[in-house]
Amino acid sequence: MSGVVLVTGGTRGVGLGIVRAFTKAGARVVTCGRSEVDAEVPYVQADVRDPSQVDALVSRIVDEYGRLDVVVNNAGGAPPAPAASASPRLHQKIVELNLLAPLHVSQRANAVMQQQDSGGAIVMIGSVSGTRPSPGTAAYGAAKAGLANLATSLAVEWAPKVRVNTVVVGPVDTELSHLHYGDEAGVAAVGGTIPMGRMATPADVAEACLFLASPAAAYITGSTLTVHGGGERPAFLSASNAEVT
Repeated sequence: MSGVVLVTGGTRGVGLGIVRAFTKAGARVVTCGRSEVDAEVPYVQADVRDPSQVDALVSRIVDEYGRLDVVVNNAGGAPPAPAASASPRLHQKIVELNLLAPLHVSQRANAVMQQQDSGGAIVMIGSVSGTRPSPGTAAYGAAKAGLANLATSLAVEWAPKVRVNTVVVGPVDTELSHLHYGDEAGVAAVGGTIPMGRMATPADVAEACLFLASPAAAYITGSTLTVHGGGERPAFLSASNAEVT
């Protein structure tokens, strides 16, 4: 695909998979993050929680490339922390990163896209944590639930020029999997609970983003595409002793 694409937080994990997929498809890709790194594509140091830095980021992209066609709001995440003992500051930072930052980036991108004949597309990277209980990451789950709702509202406000959709992601096997799932045995055990028999890869998520940003999805906005391999097997099925014929 042609065009200029911004992927926030695209230097590792899911974000890096998205960067690679759009680059392979022919897009000019820019990514960003809070600390300087050796990125595979043009990189701008920016904290997307800060509206002034977001404004500078988008302005720099437009000054250099003349346009902005696609934004993938990937930057996010949260460390495991029990809601009862996590500090108010931690909760605040998690919500800022996973809900308010995508709003800041989308708002600034929309201002550019509305002036382009071809408009633009915005993809939010959501999580199954926002669709079911999220014990141990309650603020994160709540923020991701809000993100999905935010996308539907922006889709209505910004149509027809700008399309806004969400990719709801299940467990993904990345270089940070051990933080949530433990060692290789833990990763494999979690993968075994998923109907597809494994966790997603960053490439699986990236393909969904490519579709939603492409002309093939020209009439799709305000929608949610779930990439979770069939979801989670309900716990009651393992506890039940009923005979199924």
